[in-house]
Amino acid sequence: QVQLVESGGGLVQAGGSLRLSCAASGRTFSSYAMAWFRQAPGKERLFVAAITNNGGMTYYADSEKGRFTISRDNAKNTVYLQMNSLKPEDTAVYHCAARRGLTGTQRAQSEYGYWGQGTQVTVSS
Repeated sequence: QVQLVESGGGLVQAGGSLRLSCAASGRTFSSYAMAWFRQAPGKERLFVAAITNNGGMTYYADSEKGRFTISRDNAKNTVYLQMNSLKPEDTAVYHCAARRGLTGTQRAQSEYGYWGQGTQVTVSS
């Protein structure tokens, strides 16, 4: 079992940056692949980025590639999402998620068994 708590959200102007953090409980964080998803009001939850358990591989949604960077520090049980060049359409609640194993696309919600409550990101124009 792992529990996830996100932080770092807030209000930022378009073109600005934010770094989200997701702190995980437990001593087996390094065995979990991690991901970020986001959900805008009235819309479905969408994949943003994922990282394998040792950080060796990362995956991004096309719309975030080049602007967002996912990383992790297994010594701190934390995964990060650095978001640059933010746009109003990035406004959403951002959730981190955890999964065991490497099979699958890394991008599907159904592959992740553990979720945080989310942190709100609002980008003003």
